[in-house]
Amino acid sequence: MRRALDRLFVVTACGAALLTVGVLVVVVGLVLFRGAAAISWTFLTEQVRSVGAEGGIFFQLVGTGILVTTAALVAVPVAAGTAIAIAVYVAAPRRRVLEAALHALNGVPSVVFGLFGFAFFFQLLDFRKSWLSGGLVLGMMIVPTIAVAFLEKLRAIPDATVEAAVGLGLSRAALVTTVLLPQALSGLGSGTLLGLSRAAGETAPIMFTAVIFAGATVPRGIVDSPVLALPYHIFVMAQDSFDPRVGEKVWGTAVVLLALVLALSLLALPVRLKAHEEARRA
Repeated sequence: MRRALDRLFVVTACGAALLTVGVLVVVVGLVLFRGAAAISWTFLTEQVRSVGAEGGIFFQLVGTGILVTTAALVAVPVAAGTAIAIAVYVAAPRRRVLEAALHALNGVPSVVFGLFGFAFFFQLLDFRKSWLSGGLVLGMMIVPTIAVAFLEKLRAIPDATVEAAVGLGLSRAALVTTVLLPQALSGLGSGTLLGLSRAAGETAPIMFTAVIFAGATVPRGIVDSPVLALPYHIFVMAQDSFDPRVGEKVWGTAVVLLALVLALSLLALPVRLKAHEEARRA
């Protein structure tokens, strides 16, 4: 009976894995099939014209890069500080509360972050639409992802290493800077890449705070300084344009966005595999 249950579990797990991979392959294949013809050097280097029917997505790429970079600059220090505080400075009962809060925050729908950003930055601070507002909202959204990944790596450091450092008389600050951070940077890096891959594809947080469809180039200020972005570009053209020439452009933009997200995710994969291997050997 036990062997049968074990085999059933293996078959079910393998089936679920194959189904997940199959869905990914179908989605990627469909996007590539519909949009590959639109990809060209001019498509990547020209600005949009004729409401998306002509031109390219250069400033959408620039705007997405600005938003993702801003999110990283905001989220990485906050997430790293949060993870270190939980692992080193916070007592066990409060640690569990903070970890539960991190996981709960990680499950908040992105549209809620967008509404918060709209209420706080757009209405309260009167930033209007601004690249800084969008970057800050995206940064807040991915803090839990980065913090959880970094915390996992901190906990994977062998207790003997920490005890030896404490036995040498290192303070907590010295322990963090000379022992924990160097050995856990891979977790911080992989969490950052995974968080940025999510941020790059989000529409709801930035549509309320940072982006417009056309007319923006490189921002020259902070207040009332919107940008263009790939997810919002796809969203608007897919639902509002009736020009048949737009269809290929929409799929082409989807190919570029998918390639960006997959690249960030694939960059994180070897880092996480290395971290798990190191933890297994420890």
